[in-house]
Amino acid sequence: MADIEQWMPFVKGEVKDVATDTGEIRVELQDTNRPDLWCVEGIARQIRSVLTGGLESYPFFSSRGRAKRRVQVMQGMETVRPFVAACASLGYPMTQKGLEQCIQTQEKLADAFGRNRETVSIGLYRLPSIAFPVTYGLVKPDEVRFTPLGFEEKMTPHEVLTLHPKGLEYGGIVAGCERLPLLWDANGQVLSFPPIINSRELGEVRIGDTDLLVEVTGTDLSMVVLALNIFATNLADRGATIEPIDMVYPYETAMGETIKTPCDMGEAHRVSLHAIEQALGMPLGAEAIQTALTAYGYQVKATRQTVSVQLPPFRNDLMHVMDVAEDVAITRGYDSFSPIMPQTFTVGSLSEQEQTSDRLRDLLVGFGFQEMFSNILASRQEFVDRMRLTNTEHESLVEVDNVMSLTYACLRPSILPCLLRVETLSPRVFYPHLLFEVGEVARVDEEADVGSRTVLSLAAISAHPGANFSEMHSYLDLLMYYMAWPYDLEPVSHPSFLDGRVGQIRCQREVIGYIGEFHPEVLEAWQIAMPTSGFEFEIRISET
Repeated sequence: MADIEQWMPFVKGEVKDVATDTGEIRVELQDTNRPDLWCVEGIARQIRSVLTGGLESYPFFSSRGRAKRRVQVMQGMETVRPFVAACASLGYPMTQKGLEQCIQTQEKLADAFGRNRETVSIGLYRLPSIAFPVTYGLVKPDEVRFTPLGFEEKMTPHEVLTLHPKGLEYGGIVAGCERLPLLWDANGQVLSFPPIINSRELGEVRIGDTDLLVEVTGTDLSMVVLALNIFATNLADRGATIEPIDMVYPYETAMGETIKTPCDMGEAHRVSLHAIEQALGMPLGAEAIQTALTAYGYQVKATRQTVSVQLPPFRNDLMHVMDVAEDVAITRGYDSFSPIMPQTFTVGSLSEQEQTSDRLRDLLVGFGFQEMFSNILASRQEFVDRMRLTNTEHESLVEVDNVMSLTYACLRPSILPCLLRVETLSPRVFYPHLLFEVGEVARVDEEADVGSRTVLSLAAISAHPGANFSEMHSYLDLLMYYMAWPYDLEPVSHPSFLDGRVGQIRCQREVIGYIGEFHPEVLEAWQIAMPTSGFEFEIRISET
């Protein structure tokens, strides 16, 4: 147990609890960018790599020639659920613990990484019963029948969506599609109805099964391939032989029309050694940095001034030189760095911006509002689609490059969607609901150094049967009076608000925000049943 606690920093984890009766250890991980670590195999693999000085080889990532099995993608899939990846796992007799871990990894990748199966879903099947090639295509809702997992009788895809618990839970992913995705083999046997449910005949893995088919479907090719790479590596670590399978597309993808999966999507990145040393605050030299990165699983080629690094195929989280520097620090151990005490003495105080924010908070709490604290990252769906901003001048977003999950793909341009998200989750709380938040938002600005700027914003909403423009105007007017900020309103049109019930908030002739009653389509998109109004404006300290 002491060794495990000592090894946890290698995966940015911490042992939280140990069940003495079962020997199970509960580990809390601090890195959400490493889905390969969301399973016991990934944690063990990373620790083993550091302790042995390098990652073991996985030859199936570099296999050449055609695979002996094929998945044929049919025309039309590009409009519904365009991508699939698969591999065969041979020779590992499935145990109870192994099956439990496979299911746990499957659920974590599909729910957390795959955004509740919307962008990634995973299926496991009994390989000996499957006749290749497997077809991934579209069918009419009542065209075929198969027995889904958990049921005894055959059902059509339409019946699965309306009667099966998984269909009710995940059916919204394929809602509105005239034809639905299906996987079937050369004998016409149905493998699954992705991303909803596997068939019972082929998709019910049992203890003792040695040969499996693993497939991943989704809407993002890189995420689909990464999820399969993680699953294949996990099974290989358990002793399975992994055989790639060819994915044959009738349309062009970012990786071509025929893709052999699992596959290595990684690219080499050249990083300055000086940048790594500067980030860590000490000279290390090319050899020490190469040794540390190799031990952490990288492919490394170092020169005097730079180092060329490539992540292993089950990772795709390298976005900046600081990611490389952090992995060097983790491998060497943070206790190997000598602490430096502060050289100067300073007295801290609140900035003028924070003092203003606190004053606004005190006033709104006094008005009866409740303060919220929201994540600055969310999805384009929340910031644009649900706010009726698609194809308008308001749809520009600051997006995260090389995003790991579409759930956290964009920086918020406004706080109002965050408050509406809270309101969506609060229908059973007594009305009225008065919510506010003071926080940062990101705005696209081509003239800024990084193409965007961060501003401080205040947003508030009111939800109850009588919520309207006049009520929010009274709160705004009172707030501006106590802050001694002169302002005026100008009638405008805005897609998120009702025409005739929306205005620009102007201060010193500059537009700083909007106030209005939310459009019924916005409330419907958020599943809010009560009339809701709100305002939001940028806090500009220079104007106080």
